[in-house]
Amino acid sequence: MNHYLQILIDAYRGYARYLGHEIAHPGWDNYFYWLIGFSLFFFLLEWLRPWNKAQGAWTQDFWLDAFYMFFNFFLFSLIGFHAVSMVFVEAFNQFLLFAFGWKNLVAIQIGMLPVWTQLVLLFVLRDFLQWNTHRLLHRVPFLWEFHKVHHSAKQLGFATHLRYHWMENVVYRVIQYIPLGMIGFGIQEFLLVHLVAIGIGHFNHSNIRVPLGPLKYLFNNPQMHKWHHVKAMPEHHRYGINFGISLSVWDYLFGTAYQPFDAENLELGYPGDEEMPKPFWKQVLFPWLKNG
Repeated sequence: MNHYLQILIDAYRGYARYLGHEIAHPGWDNYFYWLIGFSLFFFLLEWLRPWNKAQGAWTQDFWLDAFYMFFNFFLFSLIGFHAVSMVFVEAFNQFLLFAFGWKNLVAIQIGMLPVWTQLVLLFVLRDFLQWNTHRLLHRVPFLWEFHKVHHSAKQLGFATHLRYHWMENVVYRVIQYIPLGMIGFGIQEFLLVHLVAIGIGHFNHSNIRVPLGPLKYLFNNPQMHKWHHVKAMPEHHRYGINFGISLSVWDYLFGTAYQPFDAENLELGYPGDEEMPKPFWKQVLFPWLKNG
């Protein structure tokens, strides 16, 4: 028990030092300033060339969404998620050693492959896992209660990308940990792929129109993703449509793609979304209070 307590304390202190260093030392490998840079870039696009001109760059919940961005990206880990995750990883690795005699989770060594091959492979595998996880968030009633926070947005802007309940961090990471952990990706590959995914996620939720032509069948985009947030789902897709995170190809392959036309004015939300409270902390507690 003391071993795990020390991991918890060291991980908490380590993340606090990391976050302080990120804020104080801008650099090319700095998540904090990449997030700010992406956000400013898409805010300017929404301001200068908005798709829905009546909405512009300022959504109804702009400041709430902006707070969610930094909370989910940094503050939640600072509060303790990073430390708890380290304890979980250590406990899981100890279980593997005890049950199977495995000293290392890595089963596939890809270090000899070219770097770009590793990056593409990680990007595609990670996105496929996220696509399946996203479907679970819509299909499993318990998980849907948490995902409602994201779908309670009545307008989309770049900041809506990271407006989600903190439990989604837990769900996504638990599902991704084992498959990706069994492949020997390096930390630098994760950094690059994560930054690309953040940029695409901002793009998907932004109030801009960028015709992709045939590339729309490969990459997610604002016109396709807006239908994912539509309040009234089509009858033959009761659990949702357009689940793609970065790639749209999964939806076209598995029959969940739906984009009958481009529309900047769609009613967004979910049936009964008036139940969702407005303040941040009430949204955090909503899934438990609603079912309590």
